[in-house]
Order: sequence, then structure tokens, then C-alpha cells
Amino acid sequence: MICTWIVAAIILIVVRVSTWKNIKEIPSGMQNVLEAMVEGWESLIGDILDKRVTRWVFPFATTFFIFIVISNLMDLVPGVGSIGFFGPDNSFTPLFRPPTTDANLTIVMATIFLLMSLFWAVRYNGVWGLAKHIFGVKMETSKLLYPLFFLLFLFIGAMELLSVGFARPVALAMRLYGNVFAGESILDMIFHGKSLFWSIILSSGMYFYETFVCVVQAFVFAMLVVAFVGTLCTHTEEEHGH
Repeated sequence: MICTWIVAAIILIVVRVSTWKNIKEIPSGMQNVLEAMVEGWESLIGDILDKRVTRWVFPFATTFFIFIVISNLMDLVPGVGSIGFFGPDNSFTPLFRPPTTDANLTIVMATIFLLMSLFWAVRYNGVWGLAKHIFGVKMETSKLLYPLFFLLFLFIGAMELLSVGFARPVALAMRLYGNVFAGESILDMIFHGKSLFWSIILSSGMYFYETFVCVVQAFVFAMLVVAFVGTLCTHTEEEHGH
């Protein structure tokens, strides 16, 4: 919880400092770099989603990426995970932990994604349009075979509904939590090795590797959010029954 508030404070301070009396009509320096990164990220999302959906999802996915990448990198800050206290049963409780090593946080983020993706899906398709998008027959067929294909796509739609409402949020939450927690555990084992020399050597290599993993995991989470929303907010030519 403490590190979560620290991450939020870092984001607010950086945004405030970087935008306070420093925004120029013709960008230069750091503003130019940041605007190029934002435009590139928006263009990448625009290649996946409809233009209207991109306007909805872009700030959402970007916020997730920024928050997750900073939270993940907290794992590499000295003292995080190693400063704490021992309980009566001699169990160690760290005072600071990376936010994304807490499954509660990743589950909450996945739940927020689920609610927003359903909201955007209804907003884009309408209630009936969304039901048709999930359960409708998405291919040309004769009237004779239509009932058979209707039952087939009804089953496929049920599987899709299970995926949208359960599998995707669980995959997002557990994937992020598992990767970051595993990295924290490996670093902890290296730091508590018997040989100080090998602990320093191995931890130095792991720091570079974990930095890469932290950024990649944040990017993958954000891109999965975009891709999952894209499967709900899209139209195909076959979605007209028979």
C-alpha cells in the first residue's frame, strides 16, 4: 500500500513538473521526445482499434502502462522487499513491497479493465449488437443449415462469454502478478546467498534482466488490454446472419 501511494505521488509530481509552464507550441528537448513517444503509442493502438475506440482506450491503456512500469521498477529500488520487521513466529514482513507483487492490486486492475471493456463494448455495439457479435452466426449459410450453425455459434458464444468475463481478467491479473513476484523472489534468494561475491555478481546481472522484464510486462499488459477491447469493439461483414 505504501509503495502504491509512492508510485501515485511520483506520477503526479512528474506530470506537474513537466507540464507546469513548460508546454510549448513548437516542442523541443524533452517535450519533443515525450510527444513523439505518445504519438507513436497512439498510432500503434490506432492500427489495432477503430478510430472512435482508440479515443476511449488510449488514455486508459497509457495510464495502465505508466503505473505498472513504475510499480514494477520499484522492485529494483534498494530496501524495497528487504526492509521490514520480524513477527512473533520469526516470519519476516517487508515494510515496502512493489505494488504489482500484490495479487489484490492486479485483480483490481483486471476488474477495472473488465468493467470498462464491457462499457465500451455496449457503447460501440449496443446491447443487441453486442449479443449478436458474441452469439450471432458469422458466416453465410443456407436456411436449411442455419439452425445447426446457430447452435454451433451459440456454444462458441458461451465460450467467448466465459473468456470475456473470467479467463481474460484472470490471465491479466495472474500473468502480471506471477512474473513480477517471481522476479522479486529470485532477487531475494540471490541477496541471501551464502557467498557475498556471487550475490553481487548475480544480482548485477539480474538487475539488468529485471529492468527489461519490468518494462516488457507493463507493455504486454497494456497491449493485451487494447487487443481484448478490440475483439469486442469491432464489426465483421459476416455479422448479418444468413
